[in-house]
Amino acid sequence: MPRPVLELSGPALTAAIERLAAGCEQTGGVEGYVKALRLKGEAFRKMLDEAGPDGPDAEQFAVLAGLMPTVRRRIGSYLEGEKFEELRAAVMRLVKGQHDPATVDRRIAEFCVTFPTDRAHRWVRDLAGEVLHALDPERYPLMCRWVWDVKANTGVLREIWHGDVDRATIEVGDGYAMHVMLREELSQFLADNGVFRDTLYYVDLVLAQVYAEYIAAQGGSYLRADFSAAEDSNAYLRRLLGLDGVRIKHPDPALAEAARAALPGL
Repeated sequence: MPRPVLELSGPALTAAIERLAAGCEQTGGVEGYVKALRLKGEAFRKMLDEAGPDGPDAEQFAVLAGLMPTVRRRIGSYLEGEKFEELRAAVMRLVKGQHDPATVDRRIAEFCVTFPTDRAHRWVRDLAGEVLHALDPERYPLMCRWVWDVKANTGVLREIWHGDVDRATIEVGDGYAMHVMLREELSQFLADNGVFRDTLYYVDLVLAQVYAEYIAAQGGSYLRADFSAAEDSNAYLRRLLGLDGVRIKHPDPALAEAARAALPGL
């Protein structure tokens, strides 16, 4: 698999990490966020494991969708009737497929074409990325459109790209190889800055911090349907990672209570 070359900005990443640490101190510290992310993943996997071969029912899937911010406001019409059966079957094919790095992009593409390909269904790509990442975060990096959407030319990658991004054309795809490479480079950057534990969760936090700052700078106007009413970049960070869903709905009451204890501000 070709390894893309990413030209990331060290100063931009350093500033993001510093602001992440400062912002998280108000609600439990970075370690609290790491614990909450771990508990969210455990709850997600537990529900899917206990759902049986056919997958979660509509009510259970609605709870899972509550942990996926760019999905939950748009998935409603697919949680009943024949549409739900199609959705559930597509999700189970995705998660039960061959977990081979060489097939990830093809499997996600096959999942997406199960649904209409218009603008109203762009959330489908996020659903695939969120489900795979929740089930196996070591194998699958966070692959949401807000991390990088090459067609829209927006996302975290643009915000941390080296140089004048307003004049640059970032000719990097948004497939699996790019996301793996991005996670590798961020992991190395974190290690160089003294972070050696829970790196997978720290990478997600850095990604969310960068994009939360972008949304906040836009006055909340970007992706308003998903991120309106947040008060600051830290609130957007929690929403991007679905941690506000711990308060809204959660698959496991005991894990929800543990997550709320980890993040008193929820």
